[in-house]
Amino acid sequence: MPKYVVSLSKKAIKQLDKLSDKIAEPIIDAINNLENEPRPNGYKKLKGRDSYRIRVGNYRVIYEVFDHMLLIDVIDLGHRKDIYL
Repeated sequence: MPKYVVSLSKKAIKQLDKLSDKIAEPIIDAINNLENEPRPNGYKKLKGRDSYRIRVGNYRVIYEVFDHMLLIDVIDLGHRKDIYL
C-alpha cells in the first residue's frame, strides 16, 4: 500500500503546541501512523461532512482523506469535550 502524505492545518498545529509533551507525543504518533493506514481500527466517519476521526485517549484527531492524491489533511484536534462544538 502506498504511503500517504500528512499535512496539518494551522489550527491543528496551534492546538498541538498548547498540549503538554506527555499528551502530545501519542497524538503525534497516531497522526504519523495515518501515513501507512489512513483508516485505522477505531476510526469513525463523521456525519454531515467528509471527515474522519480517531481517538487518542481523551483527545480526538479530525482529518480528511484524499485517496486520489494520497493526502491526509488533519483539520483539527482537541479534547473530546471541546472538539465537536
